[in-house]
Amino acid sequence: MFVKRISDDELIIGAPAKINLYLRVLGKRPDGYHDIDSLFQAVSLFDRLRFRRRHGNPEVALRITNGVNLTVGPSNLICRAFELMRKQYGLTEGLEIELEKNIPIAAGLAGGSTDGAAAILACNLLFGLGLSFSEMGTISLAIGSDLPFFFSHGQAHVTGRGERVREVVCPTDYWVLLVTPNVEVSTAESYARLRIPLTKSRAPFSLRRWKTPKGLVGFLRKTGNDFEEVQLESFPDLGKIKAGLINNGAMLARLSGSGPTVFGIYEEAPETEHGRLLGCDDWKESLVRPVIMPGQSV
Repeated sequence: MFVKRISDDELIIGAPAKINLYLRVLGKRPDGYHDIDSLFQAVSLFDRLRFRRRHGNPEVALRITNGVNLTVGPSNLICRAFELMRKQYGLTEGLEIELEKNIPIAAGLAGGSTDGAAAILACNLLFGLGLSFSEMGTISLAIGSDLPFFFSHGQAHVTGRGERVREVVCPTDYWVLLVTPNVEVSTAESYARLRIPLTKSRAPFSLRRWKTPKGLVGFLRKTGNDFEEVQLESFPDLGKIKAGLINNGAMLARLSGSGPTVFGIYEEAPETEHGRLLGCDDWKESLVRPVIMPGQSV
């Protein structure tokens, strides 16, 4: 995450989206979660959050600044993260939070998780808790499985239910086009529809360093996303997007998370017309780059 300190009582955090360069589901756990094996990459699509301390007021107040239809109540991951920190560290002051929501909601890009992680980081900095990134990553798992990744440097091999975050080194000199169609995908229903053999024989991949985007893509072609088969059957637009990205020069096109965002990897930035490559007004397109987050390590 990217932090700009305004004063002792105020800061701004740029919270990035993530993509799953590949994603395998290894099996269901006794606690109801699933073990995964995935390569996460942070990308340059950011939610922007402004945090201010509320002196004399222990509550959190969240406001969406750009008109996005998103709950601001206790179920929001930002509010849940603050409440977790308040209880665990006895915070007696609250936060006023303004959220500029740019990452599509429920799109496979971990937009809620990155915002929740930003709230934990803001509490740590504004209330002087002195927590390490590793400690914040551990705390954040109580909110959601994707949160610990955002306390890494932005490139990680993620296993377990999301708590095992091993930083890796991957190329960043390529472009990513994110395409999110206007469809609703339920993560819970997506897991329920998986038809892969969930056996312990599915061991995580062994990763190495790649010096070039072509080397990375060569590895990724040997992998996949376990959700793709069922999601492409249920949502025909996803197949159209994937084919469109490949036809327009993407080296690889793949679903991120359980979707519905599909991303294409390009060596050079694709030429777009009026900011669009595929030309459908109902699809949100964002041309981004991989990012490394400064000063973070789990």
